[in-house]
Amino acid sequence: MMRKILAVFFFCITTHLFCQQKVSGKTMSENDMILASVIVVNISTDKRVYSNSLGEFSIEASENDEIRFAKKGYERVSKKVYSVDIPMNIVLERIPEEIEEVEIVSATGDLSKDAERLSKIDKKDQLQKAIGLPRPKTGEKPREVPAEVKNVLLAAALGNLNVQGTYDLISGKARRQKRRYRYEDLQSDILWIRKRIADEDFVKDGIPPERISEFIEFSFTVKPDVRKYVRAKNISGVIFNLEEILPVFVDRIRKNTNSTD
Repeated sequence: MMRKILAVFFFCITTHLFCQQKVSGKTMSENDMILASVIVVNISTDKRVYSNSLGEFSIEASENDEIRFAKKGYERVSKKVYSVDIPMNIVLERIPEEIEEVEIVSATGDLSKDAERLSKIDKKDQLQKAIGLPRPKTGEKPREVPAEVKNVLLAAALGNLNVQGTYDLISGKARRQKRRYRYEDLQSDILWIRKRIADEDFVKDGIPPERISEFIEFSFTVKPDVRKYVRAKNISGVIFNLEEILPVFVDRIRKNTNSTD
């Protein structure tokens, strides 16, 4: 009887210790600088913590668990736990930022003329931003602006009947144009991400290859900031936000799979 009690006692202690295993470490930059507030995620259990102001972290883990590290502006890092007794010292490399194309204006040597030219360019750029016009892209056919009810009515009130605009509204052409443009923009934004993040990264996170585009579109709906970063050409911001949405989408896939079984 005593042996059985001792066996159960040691089993409980062993189980308790196993459940409380933790792996610790430090997050640094490639320049040996401390990186604080790095997201540390145990992919096997979906538990997550942040590294502190000294770059130190501690997270529950077992051997062979995959630990992922992510921070805005830095490349994502994944590492397996080979032993909870060995500290994880992680180095994250900064992602090169993409910068906007700069228009080079050749100087004439005449200060008054050059200043006037620069002023015109600056005003043109400000006008584009103010009215929301996208910058023209080389080789891209400009879009026809769909008719708007308020513009057609305003023109009619001023005595200028917009026949084509009226026809576009009545026939449904304007509505179809808007729908097509929204679809084209959506596909363009999805493609921008897929060109910069390998399919293997999504698959490793539990997303089937055929559902990668669906996940990206889902992220646009759940977290509109993702699309804002796409428009700003900021891939690090996109990756940082996708990291937060991944568990939600993967959980949906699992639930759908279980419900069909």
